[in-house]
Amino acid sequence: MSSSVLSRSLLWILSLLVALASWRFIAFGVEASMNFMLYHAQQRPLFFFAHVGFAPLALLLMPVQFWTDLRRRRPAVHRWIGRVYAVSVLLSGIGGMLLASQTEAGTVAGLGFGLLGVVWVSVTARAVWLAREKRIAEHRVWMIRSAALTFAAVTLRIYLAVSQILGWPFDLSYTVISWACWVPNALVVEYWLLRSKKPAKGGL
Repeated sequence: MSSSVLSRSLLWILSLLVALASWRFIAFGVEASMNFMLYHAQQRPLFFFAHVGFAPLALLLMPVQFWTDLRRRRPAVHRWIGRVYAVSVLLSGIGGMLLASQTEAGTVAGLGFGLLGVVWVSVTARAVWLAREKRIAEHRVWMIRSAALTFAAVTLRIYLAVSQILGWPFDLSYTVISWACWVPNALVVEYWLLRSKKPAKGGL
């Protein structure tokens, strides 16, 4: 199996698993499944459920947008999935920003998650605008950036699991992860985009 196929497979599998796991509150309730977020659900339910309800949907749809055969053979389906993805990012991002501004995790963590929401919504809005302007090559670049930020839902949970296994203090770990779950993703994607623009050695 090539590295590109393995990467795409991991993207699909991790996105699916985390999206489904994030909806566990539907079956078990917020108190039983994510007690640390219960105060948000009680004090600001509209923003809470906008965030936890639509973020998994965006994560679930994100890999589908990079399904080349679907984009080529069913462009209308690709566009409709893109619209649902963009609306999900908008609703979840706005909800996340409001939750971040009222978090009990501290100012640094609030800024980390709040800025993620701002950048996520802005980048995705830019991608949508470029698609509407028929600037498809640029649209794809900005969708890659949006996907990297959407994937923060996965890296967040990986880092949380690792920090718990290593026995690190939750408060400190959560503050660091509020930035680490998305800033490296964004930087790696920018590096990859820059590398992909460079001509191969010996080329024109």
